[in-house]
Amino acid sequence: MRLPFLVLTPACVLLGLGCAVRTSGRVNPLYVALVLVGAICAHISVNAFNEYFDFKSGLDFKTTRTPFSGGSGTLPARSDLACTALAIAWTAFSITALVGLFFIHLRGLTLLPFGLLGLFLLFSYTPWLTHSPLLCLIAPGLGFGPLMVISTYISLTGQLSWSVIIASLVPFFLVSNLLLLNQFPDVEADKSVGRRHFPILLGRKRSSLIYGLFLLLAYLTIALGVTFKVLPQASLIGLLGLCLAIPAGVNAYRHAEDISSLLPSLGLNVLVNITTPVLLGIGLLIK
Repeated sequence: MRLPFLVLTPACVLLGLGCAVRTSGRVNPLYVALVLVGAICAHISVNAFNEYFDFKSGLDFKTTRTPFSGGSGTLPARSDLACTALAIAWTAFSITALVGLFFIHLRGLTLLPFGLLGLFLLFSYTPWLTHSPLLCLIAPGLGFGPLMVISTYISLTGQLSWSVIIASLVPFFLVSNLLLLNQFPDVEADKSVGRRHFPILLGRKRSSLIYGLFLLLAYLTIALGVTFKVLPQASLIGLLGLCLAIPAGVNAYRHAEDISSLLPSLGLNVLVNITTPVLLGIGLLIK
């Protein structure tokens, strides 16, 4: 399940919650809890599917694990748990689907395309989408950004607004970056099992420029959202994430080819993905 990384989920759900509270004044706390359960199960599902498929493809035996990439190492050490991992993946997948069906019944069919695309991403990311550089880049951000944040908002309010659409773009860029940078240590191993992502296609140095661009777009989204009054002024506290993002981006460019020197950027990248949505979410909740 990669439990330590599940903290990313409530950080993203907070954005949808912040927009919902700002729009409707208050929300049903039971619905908030149910949304969070569905979102966490979605994250567990994609993690467990990833563990299972990477074990079956042999990738886990070729990667050099870091604290932030290369999988948990559970199945190479305990191959007898492979079926358990797959069962966890499908169980969490089913819980997410049931939560989605509840909110579709409650709010209507507006949620259906978000739910179907989300479920497709959970299963397809590792075996299929990682073979397309563009899809591999945007799928994680799409899942944790627009799909999770907007679905949270619709589930809590039954509506759709520009504020939540703009807010969802922040984790879109950041979480896409999270997986992009985590691919740097695994280029050779990923290539050996047929994966195709930008660090393989363009090299690490050029891919670090994509990483820097996505960081810029994440924070530019906040600034422009406030400038055009789609987001409240308090949302600008999300820009404090730049204190972590700038050194992460600079270090990623300087040490793109030196994995040991790149590790601090991997750590900062995780912090950027958690602190920025949380700060933005707090800004949305401030009246």
